[in-house]
Amino acid sequence: MVSILSSFESRLMKLENSIIPVHKQTENLQRLQENVEKTLSCLDHVISYYHVAKDTEKIIKEGPTGRLEEYLSCMDKIQKAVEYFQDNNPDSPELNRVKSLFERGKESLESEFRSLMTRHTKPVPPILILDLISGDEEMDTQEEMSLEHLPESVLHDIIRISGWLVENGRNQDFMTVYFQIRSVQLDRSIKGLKDHFRKNSSSSGVPYSPAIQNKRKDTPTKKPIKRPVLIPGTIRKAQNLLKQYSQHGLDGKKGASNLIPMEGHEHDLRVKHLSDALGDKHGLPAGRDDVFDIEIDAYIHCVSAFVKLAQSEYQLLTEIVPEHHQKKTFDSLIQESLDNLIMEGDNIVSAARKAIIRHDYSAVLTIFPILKHLKQMKPEFDQVLQGTAAGTKNKLPGLITSMETTGAKALEEFADNIKNDPDKEYNMPKDGTVHELTSNAILFLQQLLDFQETAGAMLASQETSSSASSYSSEFSRRLLSTYICKVLGNLQLNLLSKSKVYEDPALSAIFLHNNYNYILKSLEKSELIQLVAVTQKTAERSYRELIEQQIQTYQRSWLKVTDYILERNLPVFQPGVKLKDKERQMIKERFKGFNDGLEELCKIQKAWAIPDMEQRDKICRAQKTIVKETYGAFLNKYGNVPFTKNPEKYIKYQVDQVGEMIEKLFDTSA
Repeated sequence: MVSILSSFESRLMKLENSIIPVHKQTENLQRLQENVEKTLSCLDHVISYYHVAKDTEKIIKEGPTGRLEEYLSCMDKIQKAVEYFQDNNPDSPELNRVKSLFERGKESLESEFRSLMTRHTKPVPPILILDLISGDEEMDTQEEMSLEHLPESVLHDIIRISGWLVENGRNQDFMTVYFQIRSVQLDRSIKGLKDHFRKNSSSSGVPYSPAIQNKRKDTPTKKPIKRPVLIPGTIRKAQNLLKQYSQHGLDGKKGASNLIPMEGHEHDLRVKHLSDALGDKHGLPAGRDDVFDIEIDAYIHCVSAFVKLAQSEYQLLTEIVPEHHQKKTFDSLIQESLDNLIMEGDNIVSAARKAIIRHDYSAVLTIFPILKHLKQMKPEFDQVLQGTAAGTKNKLPGLITSMETTGAKALEEFADNIKNDPDKEYNMPKDGTVHELTSNAILFLQQLLDFQETAGAMLASQETSSSASSYSSEFSRRLLSTYICKVLGNLQLNLLSKSKVYEDPALSAIFLHNNYNYILKSLEKSELIQLVAVTQKTAERSYRELIEQQIQTYQRSWLKVTDYILERNLPVFQPGVKLKDKERQMIKERFKGFNDGLEELCKIQKAWAIPDMEQRDKICRAQKTIVKETYGAFLNKYGNVPFTKNPEKYIKYQVDQVGEMIEKLFDTSA
């Protein structure tokens, strides 16, 4: 057994000694085979870099148009080849070749980026902008009203190119290209809206005001537009009036009565009447002021459009431009359009300042709707410009401040000018009707009603008191009330001064009566009376007292007529006793004095004017009652007394005839 086992062990040892070298040799051969395979693989890989230029050159030369993904794949291969040669064989001529190819490919991608942006970037149609502006309230989500600036496939390609250029091309030039192209598009979109607005306004003849909530017929959505209140035409008409007042004065030959319609006409008709009269008189070019209205409304449109389009541009930009470059690129993108808007606003302010120097205070009326809209849009402006440079953010507040300062100056100078309007005889209405200064001042104040908060803010901007710093709508309302009271006070002082131009105290009284009555009625018809009452509770009562005082002053003009026939001025005659010559002469003189005085007053006062029919009837009725009663008593007492052989020579009028004559006062057509 031992011998067998020993033999077996010996054989195993021999077998092991013979197999182990074979195993090791086989293992070495396998390793050699693997190394050869790896070497061949590496050689293939290295050789592939030498083939990259040849394999990709054709695609690179043809450009990425229509096969962007394939092109980008080629660019990745070229980039890897460049990296290989730089690391392993920097002196290889192949490095220069692939480098050159890479640069050409990058330039082609930049060119493709520019080409796609240029070809597919188009101004937003005005109708879409108007829908975007009007869509705030109707849309549940902002996405529903978002604009498609670029087709989806094009946008995808642009995003891929920009991503590759940032990651692999280490190139930011495309961002400059991007903001330049989009900036031009933004500016053209806003200018297109302005042109569209002008064309539509001129073709329809009725300015489409951004301030009026109406429905556009030329848009598919037909949504009402939410914008500030601006009465188209009314401001223009007011400007016509104020310009005429400021620059020309009244035409004394015509007088002002033809400019003031009778009481009871609607305010707009009165404005139209005044505007037409002044336009005809001074030859204002037809359509010029309509154009001016359109410009104001178009500017308000453009401000809203800028905000909406800028928001939309930022959403697009976030998809294309890397995050850390977005704010700077956006700032550059909006600069041109924002600068144009601000420049146009500055031009309006500059024109207003020049107009104020010329005492043309109508210019301030153009600022009101614009300033109101700018202040309404400021929160959205601030949100859109968030993250932009401080200079960009401060442009709108600067324009608002400039407008407030200019507006406040115009308001104050207007008030002073009302006070200092010269008392010229040629400037006074011959018939004592409402002076144009009064109608202009009231019309100007009525324009402030639509812009109470804006006007109050203008005045508050000039205040330095602690109450102004804690600005509130109530404080602004009080300031505006104080201002209106100041204008009315200055107007009253000026009217008193003007009334002294008339030599006849009665005509002076009629003039003041007409003006005070016009002021009171105008205050009552509008909300001005409530605004005045904020600081002057008794204003209405004061005007009624002033009107009554002037009526009494006017009535005193009839005393020289009625004094002839008053009982107290006559001697007592005994009935049945024959009159003495002296007494008969006295009665004759009384009748003659009354007749002459009545005829003279009726002739003079018939040409005077009281536009308010109610007041005219009231004054005539009161005067008729006084004169008829006095004359009736006198006629009853002396009509049958034999003081003359020709009674018809002295008793010219019966009581009713006297009444009829007085009824025809203040009426040139009677």
